[in-house]
Amino acid sequence: MTPLSMPQLAQAMRRAALDLLDALDDDQRAAVTGPLTEQEWHTWTYLPGERPGLLLGELAAEQRELAFDLLHTAYSRRGVSDLLMVLRTEEIRRELSPRDQTPVPHLDPPYWVRILGKPAAAPWAWRISGHHLVAQATLAGDRVATTPQFFGAQPAEVDRGPHRGFQSLPREQDLARELLLALEEDQRRAAVTALAAPDDILSRQDPAVTDFGVRGLARSRMDRRQGDLLEALVRQYLDRNPPAVADQAWSAILDAGWADVAFTWSGGTGRGQGHYYAVTGPTFVLEYDNTQESGNHVHSVWRDRSRDFGGDLLARHYADQHRGRLGG
Repeated sequence: MTPLSMPQLAQAMRRAALDLLDALDDDQRAAVTGPLTEQEWHTWTYLPGERPGLLLGELAAEQRELAFDLLHTAYSRRGVSDLLMVLRTEEIRRELSPRDQTPVPHLDPPYWVRILGKPAAAPWAWRISGHHLVAQATLAGDRVATTPQFFGAQPAEVDRGPHRGFQSLPREQDLARELLLALEEDQRRAAVTALAAPDDILSRQDPAVTDFGVRGLARSRMDRRQGDLLEALVRQYLDRNPPAVADQAWSAILDAGWADVAFTWSGGTGRGQGHYYAVTGPTFVLEYDNTQESGNHVHSVWRDRSRDFGGDLLARHYADQHRGRLGG
């Protein structure tokens, strides 16, 4: 199937949002919608707890299916596969938890949907989020931004019960470890910044990562094989997204200087050892932390320094509006 262009992607998201809104009653529609304000839109979390909006588990089956149709628009085919792993891991966690009394977890997904602004007009945004998942998009006309984008897994590998051995997000860990082990001793000294890993991603839920430093071993100091591994790791995050979004982000990375992109690692290198890595460049930040529960609890995020929450899209939209008023 031919990938959607950026305008086609924007239209698909718009259609999916309108279909969902049309299926809701008045009270549900009031709960799921609100104005697009910086205060709410820049407030986000991947931790457990309630969010603004409608809980998917409280929707009728047809409504919930429409919400998942909207969710799927934020991902490529491979991204949907990763998404399903994250959702299944959360179901397994709840099945194994003695504190969770949900009889059938997959019928009561702990995620909230929120639509800000009016999908029929510009700008607008939507978010579906909950424990270990933040999927969202900001739209201004035919332009789409999907960051911050967060995937997590607890456990990363199920170690008991009928689903023992099930893994979520293994490539994010395996590619980074392979890159680390492919480095020469002097390169590894530059890449490994601490023997102990931080207890979470360093950007946390910060509204911006403009000041997040570029540190570690630069691509300019890697050979071809190491550089290929670095590229595969970066594309592992970007290619969760529809090609129009992923390719635009990759082009921005190359234009800003691929040689300046850097890889850093903290913590142990063996399975079960807590570890953290980041890949940073002039336009983006990728972070991965797996330190909790003896290195079996993953947090991973893609941040865009200028496009998080649609920053540059909204700035351009409002500037165009202003110029239009002056011209009128």
